[in-house]
Amino acid sequence: MVLVAVFGVALLIAVLFSGLAARTVLSTSLLFLVGGALVSDGFLGLIHITADSPIVAVTADLALFAVLFTDGMHVSFPKLRENWKNPARALGLGMPLAMAGMALITHYLVGLDWTTSFLVGAVLAPTDPVFASAIVGRKEVPAKLRQLLNVESGINDGLALPVVLILIAVAGPTSGQIQASIPMIGMELGLGLVFGIVLPLVVAGLVRLRLLGAEPKLQPLLPLATGIILYGLCHLTHANPYLAAFSAGAVLAAVSPEAKTVFEPLGEALAELAKFAALLVFGALLTPQLFGDLSCGGYVAVVLAIVLIRPVSLLLSLLGTRLDRREKLVAAWFGPKGFASVVYGLLVLQAGIPQGQEAYTLIAICIAFSIIAHSSTDVPIARLFHVDDLAGIPAGSPKPSHPPVTTARETSRARP
Repeated sequence: MVLVAVFGVALLIAVLFSGLAARTVLSTSLLFLVGGALVSDGFLGLIHITADSPIVAVTADLALFAVLFTDGMHVSFPKLRENWKNPARALGLGMPLAMAGMALITHYLVGLDWTTSFLVGAVLAPTDPVFASAIVGRKEVPAKLRQLLNVESGINDGLALPVVLILIAVAGPTSGQIQASIPMIGMELGLGLVFGIVLPLVVAGLVRLRLLGAEPKLQPLLPLATGIILYGLCHLTHANPYLAAFSAGAVLAAVSPEAKTVFEPLGEALAELAKFAALLVFGALLTPQLFGDLSCGGYVAVVLAIVLIRPVSLLLSLLGTRLDRREKLVAAWFGPKGFASVVYGLLVLQAGIPQGQEAYTLIAICIAFSIIAHSSTDVPIARLFHVDDLAGIPAGSPKPSHPPVTTARETSRARP
């Protein structure tokens, strides 16, 4: 119960400071990360969590599922058909370049073998718009830029996963069974995609039956029930839940726009809570010992991963596009590592590969540095696009006697 109480205190502080955070470099995501670190064994010792604690995998898994389900609902297929080239470049060229670049610096600066180095590159390749919410969540920012970052971050989690699983199989103690592992991985991904498409279609069909239908106050629970069933179904059948979550959200929004509209406030809040919980737990893993275990070369690799590998790989992939220079630079900078990398990093740690601990240490510290860097710079960069009303209340305005009703997207820096 100590963890529950700590989470409640952290949540209260985050809510009270969310308005300030949305206008400054302060970040609610960073508050939970730092809060988790402060109450861990490395500092106050109020909670005792290790990387192999079940709560770590469960919270990260739930958070990533919730994020992808709600992110999928923001995908507009008509708009995507009109502007698919930039995200396709980022995913088809920029992402492989980032994987390869991270593998190079990991191998030569940290000393990991090539297989584990490429595994680190695959784990850190996915991006997360959660920590750049002032950019991707504001209409003042050009639509092409917002769509590029949102679509890239929504899809690259699923694209990186099979690469991560295959490389774990190659690097692991059972690497001789890789030929048997690849078909199984493909089946899990395919089954997740099928569940993510079929289940929302079935639910949408049931809603249209004359004898069925939800009363208005219960309508937001319909997509929630769909997500819960999908999550349980995937884990019971070993289908990939992340690909299923994103595809289900996108399909549900496409076939039932009214369901997306009524679910959005509830979905945003639930995804927010899941992400905050995952950040708190992940922060508890960031002990002084973890930071002390990383070599100097490892810290150089972390810095290069954030300030060089992602920017260069995306800039190269966007050569010849119609994005202006400012938009390209912003897109190149915002490649934060988030919940997908946390989950995949835990998979690496729990796989029992020879250099798994060293790889996880590098991954965890890189994620922590990325959260700090990207969640603290989205507001200053958003102001380049004249985004002045970042919290629903313009900076410098008097405090209203009755705060306006806003969504989680507008009030929290932890949501794109």
